[in-house]
Amino acid sequence: MSRLAADYAVCRAINAHHGKSFYRATSLLPRDRRPHIWALYAVTRCSDDLVDRPAPGQDAADALAAWRAQVLAALAPEARPQHPVLRAVQRTVSSYGIEAGLFEEFFDSMAADLVTRRYPTWEQLRRYMRGSAAVIGEMTVPILGGDAGSGPYAALLGEAFQLTNFVRDLAEDWQLGRIYLPLEDFQRCGVSEDELGDAVATGRSGPALRRLVALETARARELYDGAAPGLKHVDLVVQPCLRAAFALYGEILHEVERREFEVCRGRVVVPAWRRAQVVSQAVSGGQPWRSTTSTTRA
Repeated sequence: MSRLAADYAVCRAINAHHGKSFYRATSLLPRDRRPHIWALYAVTRCSDDLVDRPAPGQDAADALAAWRAQVLAALAPEARPQHPVLRAVQRTVSSYGIEAGLFEEFFDSMAADLVTRRYPTWEQLRRYMRGSAAVIGEMTVPILGGDAGSGPYAALLGEAFQLTNFVRDLAEDWQLGRIYLPLEDFQRCGVSEDELGDAVATGRSGPALRRLVALETARARELYDGAAPGLKHVDLVVQPCLRAAFALYGEILHEVERREFEVCRGRVVVPAWRRAQVVSQAVSGGQPWRSTTSTTRA
């Protein structure tokens, strides 16, 4: 195995371990394109871990700043990075002409995580998601063969994935001291932060918190609906991957609905048999997502 192949194998392992739904979808890409998506995932995951899980005694801000400098330096073709993930992402960026400015936006959002723990409005949360999710969707456009009109759809899909994660991980984020759902929606649904804390502690959400989760679930679906036309803007051979991604992440929302919008009683997990089923349907050309919500009421 060449050193570059080994570098991409490191990226693949990171994706397979940390992003199972995403990894399952990317396995449907043509063989020559998969490693490049893995490289992008790996560099962003390593960045996220520095923010959320710094090593003992490590200052998260210093570690993130140092990593940011290494990543941005590695994007130059003449650089000689030592980290396997950076060697892989360097080749990917060089091969597909991915803009360095997208990485700058991403790191700005990662740095914001160190100082910003609440988002008062949906507009403010979306500004954060621009760097943490939308730009990642845009990074994938040349790898997926997207045409000139595909960028906005890719950005929306990145936001849809992230909002799905924010809904699912509401309790976990609270335990990290963060709330990624807009505070204006807490107020709208009659939920206090104390009520969220009690729900996390007891594993039981009250009606108001369930209404909040239902609201954000519907909002995530709107993002998926907005991103859906982008399927026609990428290469035909990568469309099964995107259909699978829609289906797998969409199924997280369906599982939230099946639990009657209870996300504080253990992590929401889609059963393996169901993941296999929705991937099979996506590959066969079936509808990759269902935009209508369940009849379940909070």
